[in-house]
Amino acid sequence: MPEDGRARQRTGARVGLLLTLVLAAVLLTALPDAGDPDDRRNGADCLPHTVASWSADDRLTAEFARYGDDATRGDDWTGGDGTHSVRLPDGRVLWLFSDTYLGQVHGPPNPVGESFTWRDAAAPLVRNSAVVMRGRSLRSTLPAPLFPDPAPGQWRWPVAARVEPRSPGSAERVVRVLLWVRTAGPAPWMYGVPTATEVATLSLPDLRVESVVTVRDEQSVPDPSRRVLFGTTLVEEGGWTYVFGGDDARAASRPASSAYVARVPEGRLGEPSGWQYWNGSGWAAGARPRAVLGDGLRTGVGSAFSVVRSAGTYVLFTMAAGTAGLTTVTSYWACSPTGPWHGPSGIFRASLPPGQVAAYNPQVHPELGGGGRLVLSYDVNWLEAGPAGGAAAQLSRNVSLYRPRFVTLRLTTAR
Repeated sequence: MPEDGRARQRTGARVGLLLTLVLAAVLLTALPDAGDPDDRRNGADCLPHTVASWSADDRLTAEFARYGDDATRGDDWTGGDGTHSVRLPDGRVLWLFSDTYLGQVHGPPNPVGESFTWRDAAAPLVRNSAVVMRGRSLRSTLPAPLFPDPAPGQWRWPVAARVEPRSPGSAERVVRVLLWVRTAGPAPWMYGVPTATEVATLSLPDLRVESVVTVRDEQSVPDPSRRVLFGTTLVEEGGWTYVFGGDDARAASRPASSAYVARVPEGRLGEPSGWQYWNGSGWAAGARPRAVLGDGLRTGVGSAFSVVRSAGTYVLFTMAAGTAGLTTVTSYWACSPTGPWHGPSGIFRASLPPGQVAAYNPQVHPELGGGGRLVLSYDVNWLEAGPAGGAAAQLSRNVSLYRPRFVTLRLTTAR
């Protein structure tokens, strides 16, 4: 089978498994944080947070629809998931995506007579892409895939990113992008066996990939469900970048995955020696990380969640537990990246198009907020294969499905 066919098959086959991993997220408690200095530092500034209100951000959602539907380009982004973003020093916003459809789209009706914009079933599918926004408009797609496969049967999914000094104290800035390396495998690993966390360095302002460095190789961990990939979300505080990650416990039919956290001094994300991992009692280089959220049975997280800092409080967004996780986002709060985490609260229901679809991967985009507002995206995908040709066929006959949706949130505190 051609490689694009294998990639398309993997994408369709992994949808149900990946959504199970992401959408069944639930976190309620954390391991005790015995005197973590971060907790003491926040002190009285740390207050319970919850979502006070939310509303659909139709303008931003429509901008991705406009850009994806633009028929004047034949090789640009037309849909993707794994939505992350970072603001560049010149004001542009770089949007990063995992599995991405390129090619060209066509106006309705689609080949089966439905009133949907559609793409040809042979449209290119790549493992990652990047789109540049200037002002309120998406302008261009970088050559895709931006991050080539590291080896046959492996691929890279970009996750969180930040702009930082090229080295500590340097005036030159670069973009660091966290990458998840996955390796093709049999069920239950049809969406890929967790393999390694990498960091790519992109030059500014031209966004050229200069290097890719492995910061944590997990291949020595015998049980793939216990391997930890870092970078689902980043939080900057006090000269440190806190990097959150998770394992794939749900792929091994355990009820919940666990969350972990590392920290890196500013300017050293691309240096493996700069990483320190929370080991349950402190930060240590080279340590085996210990979970900060989840007991593996009744509490835990999905593989994709987002954390922001509001005043002295850390706020985490993930999908709700159980079947509610197909549509519902919840929030949790803590005084330290290591917990303990409190929640859930601030529940809101994501708007979805009709069909066997679900929401997943809630991500906050701080660079788009301000004035007490948070902008959050969630991805949409078809739930499972079926007689109509499976997820890949559904995503091609209605291209609007496989694109991010956006909401605006306002948080409130309680004393």
